[in-house]
Amino acid sequence: MPLNLASSPDDAGRAWLDSLKARRFSPRTLEAYGHAFRGYVAHLSGTVSGNLTLDDVVRVSSADLRGWMAHLRSKTPPLLARSLAQHLSAVKSFHKWLDLHHDLPNAQVELLRGPRLKTSLPRPLNEDQALGLLHETEMDSDREDWENARDLAVFLLLYGLGLRISEALSLLARDAPLGETLRVTGKGNKMRLLPVLPAVREAVEAYRAQLPFALQPEDRLFRAKRGGDLSPRHVQARVQHLRSRLGLSDRATPHALRHSFATHLLGSGADLRAIQELLGHASLSTTQKYTQVDTERLLSAYAAAHPKG
Repeated sequence: MPLNLASSPDDAGRAWLDSLKARRFSPRTLEAYGHAFRGYVAHLSGTVSGNLTLDDVVRVSSADLRGWMAHLRSKTPPLLARSLAQHLSAVKSFHKWLDLHHDLPNAQVELLRGPRLKTSLPRPLNEDQALGLLHETEMDSDREDWENARDLAVFLLLYGLGLRISEALSLLARDAPLGETLRVTGKGNKMRLLPVLPAVREAVEAYRAQLPFALQPEDRLFRAKRGGDLSPRHVQARVQHLRSRLGLSDRATPHALRHSFATHLLGSGADLRAIQELLGHASLSTTQKYTQVDTERLLSAYAAAHPKG
């Protein structure tokens, strides 16, 4: 959509979100960014006389931006630091898009600093816990066999290939049977080629053999009980149910299986750069968090086992 200073902020916002959608941003991120943008525009509307124009948004001052951040902090209940950071990220993304694609820069936005966030470490399962979760999935007598086979295939894609939930559930019927490698499109439209373990391939084939629905090539591979697309919420609820049966802590989540994939590879001597490529991380610093997890695990084992621990 061609934009100029006569365009409305709403038109600009829709065009920006469409550009993020084209770059395969997740639906959850698009929803959060849209919410942040609408709140930003609503706040700016209260600072001008008359209707807010795109020109007003483009020329926003540092004082306006500080006022917006103060407004966010004053909400009841107050926004957490991570939510504040996400709001700021959305607004910076919007202004960067205006600059890059429509030559409408604002240097004040880039200078704005958000709250300092505490660095959180990944929370993987240990090997026994991960394997126990997979075994319990396979043996669950409360569900139909094809549902157990489906859940096991999804969990193995997370733990055996390090996929995100969204990546596993985005697989299409035409992607199966899986070959020696699997091409995955992740965050930011970044593509990576992953080796497929035999156990993962066999689990997907076992699910397909028992699937009671006929699929077209462009249908999503993983189906819900009544034949619709399997949702991330189902996968999360399923792991929550299984962890309660196994007595695992609340750190046992679907995403923890991806963390476990990386941590267990690192503990077995895998190269950090290789793990970065397998996970699809844009920055090595993100992958380096797993070295801290592995170090903490080793120190904990040392303290528990050594006579002087």
